[in-house]
Amino acid sequence: MLAKRLLSQVFADDAITRGLGDVEARVLVEWLVERAESLAAAGVQEDMARSEVARLRRRARSISRFVTLWCHSGERGAAGQFAAAERLNWPLPDDTADPCDLMQIILDWEEQQRRQFSRIATNAIYSSGQK
Repeated sequence: MLAKRLLSQVFADDAITRGLGDVEARVLVEWLVERAESLAAAGVQEDMARSEVARLRRRARSISRFVTLWCHSGERGAAGQFAAAERLNWPLPDDTADPCDLMQIILDWEEQQRRQFSRIATNAIYSSGQK
């Protein structure tokens, strides 16, 4: 039941896919759905899960806006400024980039960062327990 409530937040947020083509919009929504379902499957408390999905939706809107500016609008300068203002730390793409490829590269980078942070947090927990 929690997964449905979390997913409804994702599907109700039109700003996530605004300006994107169908393919990159699907990739982004699938990424969000996977994150929301993993929270529900992990047994995260509902308030914490809702908060995390809200954070992920904000991140997805930023990713969407960046891809729209870079690929669809051709506003690379604006996209770079947006990335800096939003603290989007992934490497900027080459001059031209396929929107779907760029979306996948960004989401892969996001996942890499999440896994790295998770390992660091786990190591810190185990280290503090051993002292």
